[in-house]
Amino acid sequence: MTVFHFFNCAILTFGPHAVYYSATPLSEYDTLGTSVKAAVVYLATALVKLICLATFLKVSESDSFDPYQEILKALIGFIDVAGLYFALTQLTHRNISQNHKFQAVGLGWAFADSVLHRLAPLWVGARGLEFTWEYILQGLEANANLVLSISLAALGSLMWLRKNKPKTLIPIIYLCAVIVATMPSITSYLRRGLGWHLPKVVGFELFTSLVMAFISWQLFSACQRPSMSDRMEDVKTKMVTMEETLKQTVMKSLTEFCQSMMAKLEKLESDKGDKKQVKSSCSEDTTSK
Repeated sequence: MTVFHFFNCAILTFGPHAVYYSATPLSEYDTLGTSVKAAVVYLATALVKLICLATFLKVSESDSFDPYQEILKALIGFIDVAGLYFALTQLTHRNISQNHKFQAVGLGWAFADSVLHRLAPLWVGARGLEFTWEYILQGLEANANLVLSISLAALGSLMWLRKNKPKTLIPIIYLCAVIVATMPSITSYLRRGLGWHLPKVVGFELFTSLVMAFISWQLFSACQRPSMSDRMEDVKTKMVTMEETLKQTVMKSLTEFCQSMMAKLEKLESDKGDKKQVKSSCSEDTTSK
């Protein structure tokens, strides 16, 4: 029974990653290598974060909320943003579109996070004799982290890879990225500062992940639509192209008309020369007679 509970929790924790990969076009475009590279970058980023946390943070004797420590932890947490920047811009990807690139990077990032932070607790605790809801809630938390990671990768893709963005959406994109990046500090404040229990915190994470996913999807769709200036440029380009095509057509028609007129004139002149030759020959015949 304990092994059955462990497998249930493991499927709940790691199953959505496999389902997302197989149910989306990521499996069709063979983006597994991109996800593996992103996971390796996450492991390197986690090592750097661990060194920074061990260097700059003090070990707290109590479990109370310390604003200074949490702010410092949030600043160190932005190393994840730097890691995502490296994964999205510096890694060599196969010929995949921007839509598939950020999804593959976010999927690999979330899977590595789940393996690093949840596999060992599941293996040790979920096989215990006493049933507990903690590991099921950890699986739900991993699902929320999957959605948040893909949302952050989408926002990073808009910030660093999309050049022609509507200027009105740029502050919203950066604000959403900051919210997603500081989500661990927000949940830590809810647990330690406000005294929320784990089910309430996980519910908040699930709700926030869905909201941020919806906002990221809307922002990504809005940035993919051409702006008014781009539409005006397209219209101008089409007008110039039509004008050049019209000029070429008119010049071609005029050239053909002139050539046909010259051919007719030459034919008329040749006919007149033939008539003169006939008249001269007739006149010579009459004089000779």
